[in-house]
Formats: sequence, structure tokens, C-alpha cells
Amino acid sequence: MNPFYYVLSINGLLFVLSVIFYFFPPKKINAIYGYRTYKSMLNQDIWQFTNSFFAKQFLIYSAISLVAALFIVYLNPKISWQPMALMLLSLAVSIIKTEQTITKVFDNEGNRK
Repeated sequence: MNPFYYVLSINGLLFVLSVIFYFFPPKKINAIYGYRTYKSMLNQDIWQFTNSFFAKQFLIYSAISLVAALFIVYLNPKISWQPMALMLLSLAVSIIKTEQTITKVFDNEGNRK
């Protein structure tokens, strides 16, 4: 498989999903679409804040992941696990930053601090 196709299928797909989440955020709390954790689903205020914040973080880090993976492929076309690692890292960083921000902004009952 062409390494550029591999990067576009892994990191490019992640970037496309982040654009979809950014431009089409979920309106109401649901069990299908959006950033769904116990904390994010406590009330509508947390839901909207969390999905907005996560979409921005996800867009930023998935774009960085895509550019970095393309750069790695440009330097060394014989890649294997690096684009997948970048994809997982960008997703993990987005989730961790979102959870940290929820904890800073909201208390355990779902009220703003």
C-alpha cells in the first residue's frame, strides 16, 4: 500500500471526523453522537460546553497529527506504526484535555464553579 494512502486513510479520516464534529455538534444529550462520558452527560450545559471544547481540541490535534504523519512519510516512505500512534496520541490528548477542563469548570453535581 502506498504510504500516503495509508496516512490519509488513518490520520485523514480522523481529521474529517473532527471537522464533522466541529461543524455539526450534537444539540441534545444522546447515546449515539458526541463526546459521551459520565461527566459530559450530567446536564445540557456541560454537554454543550464539553462538545464544543472537545471539537476544537480534536480539530487542532487531528490536523497536527495529519501534517506530522505526512511529514514522516515524506522523510521515510517505509513507515508502519507511526501514523497510527500519532492518531491515537491526538485522540488521547483531546480526551485528557477535555476531561481536565470539565473538572476545572464544573463541580461534581454539574454546576459551574
